[in-house]
Amino acid sequence: QIAFMTLTLFPIRLFFAAFMMLLAWPFAFIASMGSDEQELEKPLSWWRKVVDILLKAIMRMMWLAGGFHWINVKGRRALPAEAAILTVAPHSSYFDAIPVTMTFASIVMKAESKDIPVWGTLIKYIRPVFVSRSDQDSRRKTVEEIKRRAQSDGKWPQIMIFPEGTCTNRSCLITFKPGAFIPGVPVQPVVLRYPNKLDTITWTWQGPGALEILWLTLCQFHNSVEIEFLPVYTPSEEERKNPVLYANNVRRVMAEALGVSVTDYTFEDCQLALAEGQLRLPSDTCLLEFAKLVRSLGLKPETLEDDLDKYASSAMKMKKEKVDLKEFSAYLEFPVSHTLESMFALFDENEDGIIDIREFVIALSVVCKPSKTLETIQLAFQLYQSENGTIKEEDLAHILKTAMGVSQINVTHLFRAVDEEEKGEITYNDFYRFAELHPHFADDYLYADQMGAESGLETSSLSAPNGICTDFSPENAEDKNKPLQKKLN
Repeated sequence: QIAFMTLTLFPIRLFFAAFMMLLAWPFAFIASMGSDEQELEKPLSWWRKVVDILLKAIMRMMWLAGGFHWINVKGRRALPAEAAILTVAPHSSYFDAIPVTMTFASIVMKAESKDIPVWGTLIKYIRPVFVSRSDQDSRRKTVEEIKRRAQSDGKWPQIMIFPEGTCTNRSCLITFKPGAFIPGVPVQPVVLRYPNKLDTITWTWQGPGALEILWLTLCQFHNSVEIEFLPVYTPSEEERKNPVLYANNVRRVMAEALGVSVTDYTFEDCQLALAEGQLRLPSDTCLLEFAKLVRSLGLKPETLEDDLDKYASSAMKMKKEKVDLKEFSAYLEFPVSHTLESMFALFDENEDGIIDIREFVIALSVVCKPSKTLETIQLAFQLYQSENGTIKEEDLAHILKTAMGVSQINVTHLFRAVDEEEKGEITYNDFYRFAELHPHFADDYLYADQMGAESGLETSSLSAPNGICTDFSPENAEDKNKPLQKKLN
């Protein structure tokens, strides 16, 4: 079927879809000229209403060209005065733009998107909230802009937000980001379903790429999509004061409507689990649990690197000294709590009530810089090296065991490869030179050994078909009230 469709229907559909997008461009360009905030807050003029209808019709024809012959819509879309924000989940594909083009609701977009030819003009037409990566204060400004629009009594168009913040495989709902819920106004949950026999829609961190997804989808004769507008969710007074609670409760309602589970993993966990560093995390890593505990302590992503420098500096002064829970609390400057006890337990290898603080610093470095393997290893060498700047094989084992979040690891093969002169010790420069010559050293010298029967590690696949990672499947989601499993001992 794919071969036949590629030679027949695919090129026709691709050409027609591209033509529809180009046809929409001049209307969006003219309608976007000269518009300012005061004009946008006024009711649409008659000619803009006509442009709205034309653009919606053109966009619908574009999706029709893609095989979405009909779009099943359930429920009633609320008016802007009833719900200023539409929260959409699950987010699993760029085809999730279908409800955006149907409603022309504003969305939150990267500022760079407006510079994309043709597409950027269409984006600007729906009056998005732009987020600038170059502006360090962008996150706060974005939240303030969402809040301002949401509290305008329906003067602004509705804002459509995908609160998961990344694409998942729809098997569960990950933690919602609180941005849509900080204004404390009613929101309308919107759930998406793609009830196709063959899933060519899902576009996640792993699996088919964007172009392959487009190709396979256009080769399907018919593609189904279902959009359901759930009843407006009005927050309680407690939810208004606590956006995280508000987000979790809305997520629960949406998960029930979809018939799926929820998991406490977040967008940041996705980045950690699938970082493109030289040390990819195994499926049984405990670092995802560690990252959750880091967030629970109140350590914020934007300040983590500064915190890492502070903790690393203190750890170097302490050298090889081990600490108990009370000393760990003083070291982090956090009071003893269940979260702190759970974090301490992760590093309490012998269950003797003391931990090596250097392992905490290495784990924190991985969470801060998941793709920068060599920076973490360099920091670890500084923590473990002797006075002459060298480490032994057992030190390297401690470093890599912690960096990968596993209970045991065999580094003999790797250590001997780095220690060419067979001195029984290596420096960071030795390791760096080796890594430069063997950029895939982990695959060649670690994972091949670890996946064998002698390693003691699980041999499960590191990835799930078309999914984020195996740890994100509903059956692996752990009850946060259960005792934390000690995975480092």
